[in-house]
Amino acid sequence: MPKLRVGVIYGGRSGEHEVSHLSAQSVMEALDQNKYTIIPLEIDKAGSWRGKLIQGDPKGNPDLDVVFPVLHGTYGEDGTMQGLLELANLPYVGAGVASSAVAMDKAFMRTLFQNAGLPLLPWDSFLHYEWKNEGSEIRARLEKNLRYPLFVKPANLGSSVGISKVKSPSDLEPALDLAFSYDRKAVVEQGLVGPREIECSVLGHNDPQASVLGEIVPAHEFYDYEAKYHNDQSRLLIPAPLDSEQTQRIQAYAIRAFRAVDCSGMGRVDFLLDQNGEIFLNEINTIPGFTQISMYPKLWEHSGLPFSELLDRLIAIALEKHQERQALRTSIS
Repeated sequence: MPKLRVGVIYGGRSGEHEVSHLSAQSVMEALDQNKYTIIPLEIDKAGSWRGKLIQGDPKGNPDLDVVFPVLHGTYGEDGTMQGLLELANLPYVGAGVASSAVAMDKAFMRTLFQNAGLPLLPWDSFLHYEWKNEGSEIRARLEKNLRYPLFVKPANLGSSVGISKVKSPSDLEPALDLAFSYDRKAVVEQGLVGPREIECSVLGHNDPQASVLGEIVPAHEFYDYEAKYHNDQSRLLIPAPLDSEQTQRIQAYAIRAFRAVDCSGMGRVDFLLDQNGEIFLNEINTIPGFTQISMYPKLWEHSGLPFSELLDRLIAIALEKHQERQALRTSIS
């Protein structure tokens, strides 16, 4: 059998550019070179490509059999890259255009989670111009409906970039200034005191499966960018020390969250547990980290699926999804 030509896209115009490089390096090292020809496609911070997505031979056949986007954050995980790949009619790993976009936007994502009856902490969302023009009204609304501590986040970003824990009203404005420096929309969530952070990896397409669970014990007060990527004092507990009933509920919630945003391929679903053990869904990441310390591949490894076989499954799902799409009618005649 000829080897599949896999284009690995990484870098990008995002605050998570450097994390993308680390993830892509891990993916390219783990792909089985007996099965795949690996074609790196790097996008620099200015948006310039190093390598061609589409070139084709004289017969019009594309150079790539499948694309593996390893792009975190804006211009990669938000549906924009997925739209380009759809236009190019190339199979690709991961969620489609709409599911990528809504899962990237923490406000849209929470709306879909609410509609699916999933457990969420109280939250609010507003745009930068609304905060500038109606700041006192928004502040009053937040203080009426939410309790401190609060978490303030850019709506469209990952890897905990731009997130602040706000413990008092005086800290709210600086936290929003930081969030709005990354995105025009902010999400404010009610926080928990001393929560446990639990993660679940989901894999599949029409019949998604949940991994064993992992617990993060962050080096910092919460699992921020520094604690994730630059501080080796954070600990990952796999499997998470939970009873079987909690484990099964979280796995079921993870699959429901995956389906609520119509995800495909991969998704890492994050949860919080309060001091009474009550479960709250935090978010889903449609292109989770693939670095050496990332939870998504680690959880599948502990579930009996090694990294290289996980990548095989993701590529197989991408080809399956593409075949489904190719079978759809594009004309009424």
